[in-house]
Amino acid sequence: MPIRRPHPNAKALRKRMPPAERALWRALRNRQLGGFRFRRQHTVGPFIADFACVEARLIIELDGDQHGRDNGPARDASRDAFLGSEGWRVVRFWNDETFKNMDGVLETILHEAQLRVAELKRRRETDGR
Repeated sequence: MPIRRPHPNAKALRKRMPPAERALWRALRNRQLGGFRFRRQHTVGPFIADFACVEARLIIELDGDQHGRDNGPARDASRDAFLGSEGWRVVRFWNDETFKNMDGVLETILHEAQLRVAELKRRRETDGR
């Protein structure tokens, strides 16, 4: 198995997380959400995901308003396509959703993680692994 080297910026990004990411991290850390382990600023290929649950192959991205401007949507679509090709499911929320509806955000994340784990289990059984 290849050694996974952290992206050089990942540690710096963890230290200066925006308020929305800090709020979500407080709810995700220490397996608080359904027993799922989330990592923050997780490297996948050339990208750093805001949050990742490796067990569920699930990435959570929190988007600020820059994601809705200029070529932000196209960049996000390209990034999501790459991550999807690597077997990851990407779920995006706007930053303000974490403040306005944290319970709904967490409910969606938990639902997606449970679906992904079940889906991955079915695939392994079908593939005979």
